[in-house]
Amino acid sequence: MAESTIVNTAKVTGRRQLHFSSLDDIRADVEQLAAAREIKTLGNWSASQIFQHLGLVMNNSIDGFKSQMPWIVSVLLGTFMKKKILNNPMGAGFKLPARAAQELIPGETSLEEGLQTIRRGLDRLKAESKRVNSPFLGKMSLEDWTKLHCRHSELHLSFLVPVT
Repeated sequence: MAESTIVNTAKVTGRRQLHFSSLDDIRADVEQLAAAREIKTLGNWSASQIFQHLGLVMNNSIDGFKSQMPWIVSVLLGTFMKKKILNNPMGAGFKLPARAAQELIPGETSLEEGLQTIRRGLDRLKAESKRVNSPFLGKMSLEDWTKLHCRHSELHLSFLVPVT
């Protein structure tokens, strides 16, 4: 996307208000979006990039992340911010550190490939109990990981509006 067309996502209006309590809630929203005649995007990423990104994070929470925050940052966030991050909506406009961005911000892909990645991630999260440490929050339980995926998905999927 050209530099002059970058949207300040912290100021985007018209986003959907979402609250997910489970992986099934995320799946239902993804399938509603997939069934739409068209998906209007309000931020900088396409629907396929959002699906791909969420699916990458889901799969990496099982397989491992290449990039990690310095341990002191992870300890501080995990100790002092984890409860807030897991239980409150995530704010838009966060910029990932460069190494994490290389791993987790996908290039343009097809809608079907993005959907396939998020569906696979959701399937694996339900079927597999293995989870790695979060690169930002450190050691987390299955329940904490589910909450994090819910908050993360609420944020990104709120930028997608189904057109029926």
